[in-house]
Amino acid sequence: MGNRSKYILSRLAQMVLTLWIIATILFFIFRLMPGNPLAAYIDPTFTKEQQDILMAQFGLDKPLWMQYLIYLSNLLQGELGESFKFRAPVMEVIWNVLPNTLYLMLSSLIIAYLMGIMGGVLLAWKRKTKFETIGIILTLFTRSAPQMWVGMIVLVIFSFHLGWFPSGGASETGVAFESEWEKLTSFTFWKHLFLPALTAAIYLTGLPLLLMRSNMLDVMGESYVEAARTRGLGESRIMLKYAARNAALPVVTAMAVGIGYALGGNVVIEMVFSWPGLGRLLVNAVSASDYALAQGAFILSAAVMVTMNFVADILYSFLDPRVTFGRGR
Repeated sequence: MGNRSKYILSRLAQMVLTLWIIATILFFIFRLMPGNPLAAYIDPTFTKEQQDILMAQFGLDKPLWMQYLIYLSNLLQGELGESFKFRAPVMEVIWNVLPNTLYLMLSSLIIAYLMGIMGGVLLAWKRKTKFETIGIILTLFTRSAPQMWVGMIVLVIFSFHLGWFPSGGASETGVAFESEWEKLTSFTFWKHLFLPALTAAIYLTGLPLLLMRSNMLDVMGESYVEAARTRGLGESRIMLKYAARNAALPVVTAMAVGIGYALGGNVVIEMVFSWPGLGRLLVNAVSASDYALAQGAFILSAAVMVTMNFVADILYSFLDPRVTFGRGR
């Protein structure tokens, strides 16, 4: 077995261990939370026997260690249980809102990485100028600013003051899309999506922009760039055709990590804009002490983040020939 295969297996084992630790922590955290998870089910008129039957139906009458083993067994089979609040399978509830989160994630990533790559090229091109200084300050500011605060400013400007975009939701009141195709071809849906996607993109742009700028500064000192200059090629052509194309490689691989963080970081944005996605569902599930639904939403988000980190590591090891394995890695 080669060093690369050993590295991949090692990273895969780390990913599985991480997911097991996350799943275990989630199980015990939700069991220790105050409140009755069956509050949505139990009627005040229920007798003690009826409540015990209901607890047994959801397996909450068993010892904690037995509940944990059943929980892990169900996870391995892809079974996340039944939501106490919605009285439906957790996967069914999650699937109803997951497309909205994916649309928000993908649109914000596309905006962020297009702006980030172009902005990084410009900052490297305008090295040691006021343009670069102002650009870096703005990037660091948007990267460190709380997403809730940014979202509120975006709402005040574009929704409350200018009235260009709606303040929340994914459609007009009382309007329900009959299919995903109808949703994707609806101007109303994209109008509702714009502000949350813009808010997420403002935060996400910082990583590709600063990474692209750093890579550009490294690449601009390479011999093939100097050779292009000696041939009399224009500076803009050198930047775009030679420097930017090679500097973009680590940025593209970093996008895999960006997918994970975008999915996990949309909770605040979905709450600010009342976006009917996975993050908002998760918060509502925690508020309702819906163990199964909250665990399912958390585990799905964590699995995506951990998997995307794994994918980014593997992609980088294949695409960058400078990466070596073994003792000298």
